[in-house]
Amino acid sequence: MSTSPKAVRFDEDTLWVSLSDGRTIAAPLAWFPRLLEAAPEQRAQVELSKGGLHWDALDEDISVAGLLAGQPDLSRRGTHQAA
Repeated sequence: MSTSPKAVRFDEDTLWVSLSDGRTIAAPLAWFPRLLEAAPEQRAQVELSKGGLHWDALDEDISVAGLLAGQPDLSRRGTHQAA
């Protein structure tokens, strides 16, 4: 994917990501429990990469492709394991 994040901001309920192609996409913070529960100072410690967003202290990674596809963070939900 050639579109990369250029800036990140938050409001009370939403993650906003400005992209290199001029679009701004939004996702509900409820999709990302680690970010929802984080302090504003922790949210501000985001690292931008070509493919997405990373918060080292929160162990959170969000891809631009996932945001564009409307995919919430599934890592903290129940998982199914093969028997």
